[in-house]
Amino acid sequence: MSLLVVGLSHRSAPVSVLERASLGEDAQFKLLQDTVAAEPATEAAVLATCNRIELYADVDKFHAGVAELSTLLAQHSGVGLEELTPHLYVHYEDRAVHHLFSVACGLDSMVVGEGQILGQIKDSLARAQDLHTAGRLLNDLFQQALRVGKRAHSETGIDRAGQSLVTFGLEQLAAGADPQTWAQGKKALVIGAGSMSSLAAATLARAGVAEIVVANRTFERAERLAQILSEGDDTDVLARAVPMDAVPFELTRADVAVSCTGATGLVLTADSVAATVEGRTGAPAAEADGVRDEPEAATAPLPSPGAAADENCPLDLSTVPTGFSVMGEAAVAGMDAATLEQHGAWAAGGAAVDRPRETGRPGPEADAELIGALAATAASVGRIPERRRPEPVAEVPRPQPVLFLLDLAMPRDIDAAVHRLAGVRLVDIESLADASADAPMAADVDMVRRIVADEVAAFGAAQRAAHITPTVVALRSMAAEVVAGEIARLEGRLPGLDGKHRAEITQTVKRVVDKLLHAPTVRVKQLAAEPGGAGYADALRTLFDLDQETVASVSRAENSTEKNRGPA
Repeated sequence: MSLLVVGLSHRSAPVSVLERASLGEDAQFKLLQDTVAAEPATEAAVLATCNRIELYADVDKFHAGVAELSTLLAQHSGVGLEELTPHLYVHYEDRAVHHLFSVACGLDSMVVGEGQILGQIKDSLARAQDLHTAGRLLNDLFQQALRVGKRAHSETGIDRAGQSLVTFGLEQLAAGADPQTWAQGKKALVIGAGSMSSLAAATLARAGVAEIVVANRTFERAERLAQILSEGDDTDVLARAVPMDAVPFELTRADVAVSCTGATGLVLTADSVAATVEGRTGAPAAEADGVRDEPEAATAPLPSPGAAADENCPLDLSTVPTGFSVMGEAAVAGMDAATLEQHGAWAAGGAAVDRPRETGRPGPEADAELIGALAATAASVGRIPERRRPEPVAEVPRPQPVLFLLDLAMPRDIDAAVHRLAGVRLVDIESLADASADAPMAADVDMVRRIVADEVAAFGAAQRAAHITPTVVALRSMAAEVVAGEIARLEGRLPGLDGKHRAEITQTVKRVVDKLLHAPTVRVKQLAAEPGGAGYADALRTLFDLDQETVASVSRAENSTEKNRGPA
């Protein structure tokens, strides 16, 4: 097994990068085709969701595989390799298996324990099978991942550790209130009719909204979803479908809107949302106080040496390099330790009192080393801790929102500038990622991790055992040919042998060969399943002088069969 995965997710990349790197369906198809056409890879599958993009492949060379898969991801995502590389992660062999199994169980999801990922893994496998890019390894891997995910959900309470992204998003919209109570009687607009939008519509219906309007580019799909919602036994909601060009009008009627489309551009701009809010309130939806972007400290002009705010400051501002802010990241180059200490005391509100050097204290050379080490730390960690206490900022309360927006699309459907509009609460993938970082973990997560560890070990053993199977098959084929040859030679020497005796002799010879081969082939499969057992296949080929091409043909035949196997 030479399984390799290269990818990026909400854990490794900011949402802005994920958004730009997202792959549409056509791009995924082309990526799969180009991956298997590349030299290092023989199989490929793509797992692309709203918060991860991962390319799985069976490769014959690790370094060449990493380089090729990274380059292909950059090419098909449209994000330059130099920009993409810092956010990529790489897993190989057992670690790649562990990663996918963890993903399938919801351990790596933005909302821990969510079950939607299982459907997305199943879709990824089906896509690879349709294009014949999934062979024995990826078929086995993805189908086992689905079984592991189902096992985790059935044997543990991992569902209690989290919920679907939709449910989590609605909880964030409700801002601490009970979502069921919050949703009662509201009018909802659902933009899109795919799996995520359908889940959002069903969740809203169960939460008790009074009306759901479904808008989609394909009107028939919107109608079908609206009909399903209206005829649902567990809900009592009025649902209807509208074309996409009706979204601006329907937004003026809606209390909450959920958008998850495959559009490459914005579905709702900040101007359109502002116009909706203004129509509701009769007042312009200006930017809310306290949410504007603040200028970075590094771009702030340096205070002059004589400024009143820096009175008695022991730091010689004339020596501060251009580009540093005394108010933020401290400029330390050329400053001795005593001055730095005095500046820290002054910034904290103390007096800048001259402190004579203590007897025996290291001189300027040691101070230079200290400052050099501090500067090196700043270079490695990106900053030096703030020395001035931040001024308290009074938070200006925002007005109560009149419109609630949930954006589950990647790339985003709703302009991020909507966050700054008064009268609107927007929850998107980025804000969900921030909120999920503080979400509580259930005790069942540890149980799931143990399940994953056990399943990874079992999968590895099965793959190692399967790796030797073509060699065992080739050995038995060779033995059968030897038996057939010897029986033919016997018939030449004893032409008068009747059929009954010929059959008995043939069976006896076959039984002898089978008994001789049974113990070593069973044992070699057991040994091959253990860590480090890959060499037993080579040993068999060498000991019995097996033809390499015969072994390879058996492997190709097995691969051809596996590529057309349907998803679990």
